[in-house]
Amino acid sequence: MIGKFLTDRGQIRSHNEDAGGIFFNQDGQFLAIIADGMGGHQAGDVASEMATSVIQKKWIDSNKLHSPEETEEWLTKTVLEMNKTIYDHALQKEECNGMGTTAVIAICTDEFVTTAHIGDSRIYMLNESGFSQVTEDHSLVNELVRSGQITKEDAEHHPRKNLILKALGTEENVAADIQSIGWELGDKLLLCSDGLTNKVSDENLFNFLKLDSDINETAQKMVDLANELGGEDNISLVIVQHDAPKKEGETSC
Repeated sequence: MIGKFLTDRGQIRSHNEDAGGIFFNQDGQFLAIIADGMGGHQAGDVASEMATSVIQKKWIDSNKLHSPEETEEWLTKTVLEMNKTIYDHALQKEECNGMGTTAVIAICTDEFVTTAHIGDSRIYMLNESGFSQVTEDHSLVNELVRSGQITKEDAEHHPRKNLILKALGTEENVAADIQSIGWELGDKLLLCSDGLTNKVSDENLFNFLKLDSDINETAQKMVDLANELGGEDNISLVIVQHDAPKKEGETSC
């Protein structure tokens, strides 16, 4: 596995409320996360950093996960702990009342990927079948699209486009959507905040990923385009490529 994490403040925001990263457990298994924080001055970045910190600490201390079922169970428990940590902190600190964060997480093994998501940050996959969105936004406009009340085109310009229906830390109990999917050598994953997807179309994301380019270069081009198109929000992403298993002495990322 090779991966690249990149985050950018954008052109307008005074600070970056996104967080994320790429981490390895004790057996070298790969986890990526993007979190997009919200709520009050400075509180959004507190929530996203807490989410990232909790899962990082648990992951680097964990042992090898052998199956999708075991991985899904680990993610379910960890998301609950992430939510409790943020929720309790918001109750204790008045300036953090109401804070929360989206989260998209991918645990990548040689045979399968297990994903978890809450909110409107997204995960996409590029494989031999094409380019597709793996996650379903927990947002008002997505529910309106799903129920047939508006079209996808309407959703792009809806006045309440940024209203999300679920986030980490805003309620005492919250459940992530968790699933496992197979993947093959050469497949790519993209995890990203809506600062990218609100500016760069799925078609453009596909065009970037399908190029046989260095993923560091691809990630930077995506961020640059989002900024060129306005960059009103923070922009964060992780690109993961299913590479050949590393040989002895080699490292990934």
